[in-house]
Amino acid sequence: MLRVTKLTDYATVVMTVLAARPAEVLSATELAEAAGLEPPTVSKLLKPLAQAGLVEGLRGVRGGYRLTRPANEITLIEIVEAMEGPLAITECSQGQSHCGIASQCGVRANWRLINDVVADALRGVTLAQMLHPLPLASERRRISVDVVS
Repeated sequence: MLRVTKLTDYATVVMTVLAARPAEVLSATELAEAAGLEPPTVSKLLKPLAQAGLVEGLRGVRGGYRLTRPANEITLIEIVEAMEGPLAITECSQGQSHCGIASQCGVRANWRLINDVVADALRGVTLAQMLHPLPLASERRRISVDVVS
């Protein structure tokens, strides 16, 4: 099963709290309360998000965290990669594969294509869009993929 980690899911929740309150600087405790998470978990999430340049921490009496850019300029792939590193569905999806059968593998190109489709889908969704419910499955947009054989 392909799934993002719990911490990546929580990071997205924390980021949506910040996106919903763009004029505010929120402490880790305030973020935890608004997100329904434990403060130590939120503190753990904020470090990689800050290192990726998605949030900035401000010190002082009115210190806390805020987004570094408007929510419509931050994509889900940025959050996923901040928490998990470069997207790679399989070992061979990465540029530098350490797979022992990579040179003779017949499905490597297909996995790379699938990896690119997933990455493009995550690039196509902004943090601002995550603040609103998605349409029903029948109304969702399709992602077109050109498969070259």
